[in-house]
Amino acid sequence: MSTLGEPIGRIGVIGPGIVGVPMAALLARAAQAGHYGPDAHVVVVQRNSSTSGWKVKAINEGKSPIGGIEPGLEDIIAACVETRHLSASHDFAALTEADVVLVCVQTDKAGLDPDYGPMYGALDALGQALAAREGRTRPTLISIESTLAPSSMQSVIQERLARHGVIEGRDVLLGNSPNRVMPGRLVERVAHADKLAGGLDPRTPELIAGLYAPIVTQGTVYVTNSLTAEVVKTLENTYRDVRIAYAAEVARYCDLHDVDFFALREAINTRLADSDAASYDPAAVPSGALLVPGVGVGGHCLPKDGILLRWRHNQRDPDSIERSLIHAARRINDASPAWAITLAERAFGPIDRKTVALLGLAYRADSDDTRNGPTFPLADLLLARGCVVRVHDPYVRFTDANLNKSAVAGFFGHDLDAALDGADLAFLCQPHKPYRDAGPRLFAGRPALHGVIDAGNAWPRGAFADGPVGYTGIGRGTRAPTAELVEAALGGFRAVLVGFANELAEVVADLNARYAESDFQKIDLEEVRRLAATCATGCNVEAPGPVEAPPHVHAFDSELVRVARLTTG
Repeated sequence: MSTLGEPIGRIGVIGPGIVGVPMAALLARAAQAGHYGPDAHVVVVQRNSSTSGWKVKAINEGKSPIGGIEPGLEDIIAACVETRHLSASHDFAALTEADVVLVCVQTDKAGLDPDYGPMYGALDALGQALAAREGRTRPTLISIESTLAPSSMQSVIQERLARHGVIEGRDVLLGNSPNRVMPGRLVERVAHADKLAGGLDPRTPELIAGLYAPIVTQGTVYVTNSLTAEVVKTLENTYRDVRIAYAAEVARYCDLHDVDFFALREAINTRLADSDAASYDPAAVPSGALLVPGVGVGGHCLPKDGILLRWRHNQRDPDSIERSLIHAARRINDASPAWAITLAERAFGPIDRKTVALLGLAYRADSDDTRNGPTFPLADLLLARGCVVRVHDPYVRFTDANLNKSAVAGFFGHDLDAALDGADLAFLCQPHKPYRDAGPRLFAGRPALHGVIDAGNAWPRGAFADGPVGYTGIGRGTRAPTAELVEAALGGFRAVLVGFANELAEVVADLNARYAESDFQKIDLEEVRRLAATCATGCNVEAPGPVEAPPHVHAFDSELVRVARLTTG
């Protein structure tokens, strides 16, 4: 592989998080194997901050700075540090002579706008480093791995670097290859997941694809333009967020009517020939048609990406927010922690002033990632009810930045017995392996404990039939769904998917009208659907069209279906 026909020497990676670390490790292993040139090596750059500065020392000692269970990652880091194909630094000057730079920093939302604070800091430091080059004749290839609101490559990234005299096409070739990693499977997902390569210049996607070919060994790198890559990435997580919200609506109906949601889910997914193991295996990633709701939707991507996808459209037409499935889904998912409390009170009575243990602070199983973790708002709601709250997580560090800026910091610990002893109720928020493996015996011998609320699909109801405590769980009703309910929920699911496609088409048309400056940059909706379908967790977006009303059965009513019917076909 070469950049503009020359061997690669230095590859810089800005940001040693869940994206930057596996990318750096696998690129270093590829360099070790001789894929990029005789002097190729990877340097990870992280500013010396109070929360993340320690990661530089960890990497240079051959250790992974990523917690939780990440098979293979630390072994790769250790091997590549030993052969000097991987190192880390606090000094952005290490990027001055880089041939390639990956930008892997966090992006977020602030209200209905993107929050690019960390991105601006990274681009400014990178711009200063690249501006200090002397006598360089070839441009540096830059790949933005971060998730961006559509139009950001041309209106934010390019302009920010230009402030430092670093010009697209002359000094740099700007591309974006948004990540598709998943905590708990970082190395596997980089190697196996299909990947996008976008660019402002038609040359750039091909160069990025060549760079990543030695590490995306079991997947395909699809070349496209930057605007399309931005849309596809934000679309994937938004689509999942909407589907989780619909699953939450169905599960709440099931909880109110003592219906087994998981039996209903299996019936719908079988009808659609789109099933998975997640109904019965808490470690499986839900990827079937109807997904699995939990205590809430956390993580860095799903809570923000719909806002990013609609950013420019919301700016132009703020009235469209009221008929947006994407915004309705956010409201539904944000209400999930409160629903878990409702479920607890239906089973065990008033929760006020009870002592409550919350098991799992990370946003997903077997991870230490707490970003937007739904246990935080659940704890806040319980504290507002006068409860004594204790939070346990085996993987989250006491130094975790999100933990330490929350009220949870004062009652978080790694001692599971201390969290459960004397508790009246326990919420299983995330099905971490230690909880799954222990099962109901986790709660034995605790006389004060009279109820377990399974908000993470960790155990079937039957596991507690002879157990020491009472049990309730999201979707764990006892009655089989009727054929009429299956038809109603299936019809609603189809209506939501078509409504989502209609909303996406509206957003794409708006972006093309205002930001597609050339034929190369134009977004093709069918190409978006094709590329989105390569997402490993399932993103098969329907074609736009008329939304058909589902049958009305047993008072099942969906806000998302009502909003979907407002969209245009």
